Amino acid sequence: MAGNSALSAAVKAKKDEFYTQLTDIEKEMRYYRKHFKGKTVFCNCDDPFESNFFKYFVLNFNRLGLKKLIATCYATSPIMGQQLSLFDVVGGDEDKKGKPYKAVVTKVYDVTGDGGVDMFDVAELFKSHENELTELRGDGDFRSEECLALLDEADIVVTNPPFSLFREYVAVLMEHGKHFIIIGNVNAITYKEVFPLIMENRLWLGASIHSGDRKFYVPDDYPLNAAGCGVDEEGRRFIRVKGVRWYTNLDYKQRHDELILVKRYSPEMYPQYDNYDGINVDATSDIPCDYAGMMGVPITFLDKYSPDQFEILGVTQSWCGVASKVYSRQVQIDKNGKRSLVTKLNDGAAIKVNEPPANKTYYEVGGEMFVKTYARVLIRNKHPEEPKEVQQ
Repeated sequence: MAGNSALSAAVKAKKDEFYTQLTDIEKEMRYYRKHFKGKTVFCNCDDPFESNFFKYFVLNFNRLGLKKLIATCYATSPIMGQQLSLFDVVGGDEDKKGKPYKAVVTKVYDVTGDGGVDMFDVAELFKSHENELTELRGDGDFRSEECLALLDEADIVVTNPPFSLFREYVAVLMEHGKHFIIIGNVNAITYKEVFPLIMENRLWLGASIHSGDRKFYVPDDYPLNAAGCGVDEEGRRFIRVKGVRWYTNLDYKQRHDELILVKRYSPEMYPQYDNYDGINVDATSDIPCDYAGMMGVPITFLDKYSPDQFEILGVTQSWCGVASKVYSRQVQIDKNGKRSLVTKLNDGAAIKVNEPPANKTYYEVGGEMFVKTYARVLIRNKHPEEPKEVQQ
């Protein structure tokens, strides 16, 4: 297991300490309400008084019928303790400020008598020890023995893990047999540690995010260089991140809605790959209704994937092992005409072309020219229509 220094390095070097908005959490969680009743939820990358995951579950504790809510935070989280903390709520020595801690909630009610439940009631329940708020022995790393013991106690894990540790985080959840709803980058679909789980129907994309970018809060030292970054009315810095998705292994009804397919196959519209036994489909909306063989579709197809309608056969990555041929070293010619010796063509689907494409990178192998598609998920329609020309 990687040491705790890896998590520190990820936070410092990768700049992936992002904090999810409450509205995005609310939009996704509504699809899983039936799964939460009587269950223990664990937010294991979440300072209880900073995390909107903790806030969502503690304020909806009774409505969801939760049995228990647990949250832990990592010691060097950049925004840990910027608002309330263990020190602020239960007091203690000054040197305990900034220490990682765990929150365990088993009851939530209106302590202050103002007619509603808010975070002030939550704090009072910690102060009176009706719920537990205690310092962790270690640093709060999700891979630590202490946090793994809490993971074993949980039924469902919900959080936003560090994007740079997504592979390892998913591996821990699968090893411990946990249900989960977590946020990650859409490109994680093609990871060799993740895609086999999608193929085996052990992991799939969530319900509420299918496109666009999302707003995330970031630490005070995070650079705001990109478009869409800024500071909100409360002085909190935020960025907008593209290609974000929810990942889960909890089922929801909309996942079984089948696509309405209106296009029909023709060789002119759907070119054959040279290194896979399938055709190229540039957009999910272009999937032909009458093609029974292998098709390569954009990875965003998984936003609308129904396991009842399609079978997933692989992904156009060399590690997947489903390519029909492997190329020797190729000559890459970029859009400016620069030539380089590469092996990149094997990490993608290749389409043969008769002439150099304009303003586009292409490859030469054995006197033939090819273009490479973006990553493709390889699928098969389980119930294709008959081709139009043979319909009765």
